[in-house]
Amino acid sequence: MRTYISLLTFTQQGVENVGAQGARIDDMKKAYRAAGGELIAYYPTMGQYDGVAIYRMPDDAAAARLILGTMSKGNVRSETLRAFDEDEYRKILEGLPAKSASA
Repeated sequence: MRTYISLLTFTQQGVENVGAQGARIDDMKKAYRAAGGELIAYYPTMGQYDGVAIYRMPDDAAAARLILGTMSKGNVRSETLRAFDEDEYRKILEGLPAKSASA
């Protein structure tokens, strides 16, 4: 499973309905599971973003479908990042060309 981080901002509709956020979080957890993924953590935040979701999905297409479906409900916008665990990152680094001694 791949890991993703979504930086979420409320739309005007999301702000107007913020009292329903608890139920939306429960719905989010169900949506991740239904899409074959897992919500690892959700953090409400202060500042530029209103929340951060960290989750695992089977692939990029599944993650894109999930976040597009979430945004289509009109409560949030997302900036979504693909995150790499340490093993994945080490494999990426192993694939880098070796530096020559003269470089």
